[in-house]
Amino acid sequence: MGKVTGFKEFERQDESNTPVAERVKHYNEFTIPLSEAELTKQGSRCMDCGIPFCHSGCPLGNLIPDFNHMVHQGEWQKASWLLHSTNNFPEFTGRLCPAPCEKSCVLGIIEDPVSIENIEKNIVERAFKEGWIKPQPPKTRTGKTVAIVGSGPAGLAAAQQLNRAGHTVTVFERDDEVGGLLRYGIPNFKMEKGIIDRRIAILEAEGITFKTNVNVGVNYDANQLKDFDGVVLCGGATERRGLPTPGADADGVVQAMDFLTQQTKVVFGKKVENQVLATDKHVIVIGGGDTGSDCVGTSNRQGAKSVVNFEIMPKPPGHRSPTTPWPFWPLQLKTSSSHEEGVERNWLINTKEFVKDAKGKLIALKTVNVEWKMIPGERPQLIEVAGTEKTWPCDLALLALGFTGPESTIADQLGIDKDARSNYKAEYGKYQTNIPNIFTAGDMRRGQSLIVWAISEGREAARQVDIYLMGKSDLPTKNQAGDLVAL
Repeated sequence: MGKVTGFKEFERQDESNTPVAERVKHYNEFTIPLSEAELTKQGSRCMDCGIPFCHSGCPLGNLIPDFNHMVHQGEWQKASWLLHSTNNFPEFTGRLCPAPCEKSCVLGIIEDPVSIENIEKNIVERAFKEGWIKPQPPKTRTGKTVAIVGSGPAGLAAAQQLNRAGHTVTVFERDDEVGGLLRYGIPNFKMEKGIIDRRIAILEAEGITFKTNVNVGVNYDANQLKDFDGVVLCGGATERRGLPTPGADADGVVQAMDFLTQQTKVVFGKKVENQVLATDKHVIVIGGGDTGSDCVGTSNRQGAKSVVNFEIMPKPPGHRSPTTPWPFWPLQLKTSSSHEEGVERNWLINTKEFVKDAKGKLIALKTVNVEWKMIPGERPQLIEVAGTEKTWPCDLALLALGFTGPESTIADQLGIDKDARSNYKAEYGKYQTNIPNIFTAGDMRRGQSLIVWAISEGREAARQVDIYLMGKSDLPTKNQAGDLVAL
């Protein structure tokens, strides 16, 4: 795979970004692509390692050494075919996935790993540019109907796979546009929405029907799903985590996803009443994950006076922690492009109070430094550090604390069992709920997770639905080693 000595000859090269002062003036993507010659070198770094652990790192089981080799050979169309054989939407994962494949790359033991994610993105972009990605409607129809609830990556993957099997697929989306959190929860500067639209156009041309502004269980009776032969629930984990902190009801304490959704809608000319803006405000983002990073980038684009980020966990090390050795996902500090645009990051800090004025408006946050006490066999204990209390000026506090699980509306109306974590209960690999013709996949089943897991579960759930409807399936699956097989 690749060039035998490629990893010795070529260093890893990543895409660069336009200067901060330029990119914060707009909401478009700002990466500067590598040349084709440089991408060929990057594909050549794949080191013919014998046992490619990148397969096990990738929930989709992508054939990574194979498409790297095709890039090395200049066989871009073959690379696209290999990539799409396991991944319906590499244009999404190539931009948004944290790339667990790279963290388990064998080359990463001694050097910078192969730039798998960037190669993936360039393969699919080349494929769209050359016109290689075309609608592939099924040759025959089975007469079976399937409803997909939710048009995020899990729902879209399930829809395309089931449509390929010949079933008539309808996707219900409660928002006004298709894409789930990809549409409004991911800022446009991380993924422009035309990337979604061009793929949806392919899916529609293949025969999939999309119905927007349909909130199953609210303005669409969940019992109507019984009219379909099969159902796949892919509504995601959308119950947002709050803070049980005094003053959390202050005007100015806002859920991160509301803040991000509003701005993306405004970018596309949609009317948003009472938009929450960071303009000329002291902004504090509580939560150090990707959503928190997105809030930092958006706040800077809106012209915040200052942006501060709080994280209750310790600051990760700059390099892979010994507690998470290769090929596991590393405990390691991540600095995003949004962080580079301007933010004061703070770790081991806990919000004690949201301070509001007489009119209920947020004016400050009171915090205390903390430490974690580790006791063998017990849950870690959060200990406040005496004498570290501090008051921070704050006009806008954005809660980027993740999600606790899916909304229960559909489960309650249809009698679907939930697990101890409030997720819709279905065995991994089977995806079937306690109601035989209703399946579930993605974050709604597994809880808040990665886009690559959502696509993987959508694909695998589709196979199980196909087996349920037809008694067998020709849709692909992957075994535990990540190899593509058709059982």
